[in-house]
Amino acid sequence: MGKLILVPTPIGNLEDITLRALNVLKSCDCMFAEDTRVTKKLLDHFEIQKKTFSFHAHNEHKTLVRTLEIISQNNVTVLVSDAGTPGISDPGFLLVRECLKEGIEVECLPGPTALIPALVGSGFPCDRFVFEGFLPHKKGRMTILKRLSEEERTIVLYESPHRLKKCLEQMKVDFDSDREICVVREISKKFETFHRGTLAEVSDYFDKNEVKGEIAIVIKGKQ
Repeated sequence: MGKLILVPTPIGNLEDITLRALNVLKSCDCMFAEDTRVTKKLLDHFEIQKKTFSFHAHNEHKTLVRTLEIISQNNVTVLVSDAGTPGISDPGFLLVRECLKEGIEVECLPGPTALIPALVGSGFPCDRFVFEGFLPHKKGRMTILKRLSEEERTIVLYESPHRLKKCLEQMKVDFDSDREICVVREISKKFETFHRGTLAEVSDYFDKNEVKGEIAIVIKGKQ
């Protein structure tokens, strides 16, 4: 019947990969990757040669049947995203769901994800939190932000660098300007930074400074 293993890959420093993940990458029969070119760099770094197929957000519905066939025909198939854990704001959910429907065993290794380092490093309460991933670009975005403004748990969002300034401005509509937030950039990379302060302070900082890299926004819950 085959088995699918989801393998988290480093979000920055390649040393973040686990020994277990390396062993699975070396021993699996084949792999599916979000971007085979990105994954090749990782495999080359660790001197791993493996047959790799493409599986990303733009083709996952079209290639699902064939993907399930390949998984069924092999003992162990691996799914990786470009960085982090597959399924967390990356392709993976659809494949996992369909594998389970078909009776295919699914295993997910623990490993890198931007969510937890951003949350813990923010200094905000992390015993209870809500993760929203990437907000919709347009439809429903302001409605979600309005709802989150009343959330008492710590909130974690992902955002692209070119939309960060707009996102902070949109937050000002329903969030108090003194709400504490933390914008985290480039987790586990050379230029990792945590920008902590009030919504007004952090928004003002990024109005005056260029935004680069992967972004996570951590918002303290309403008190």
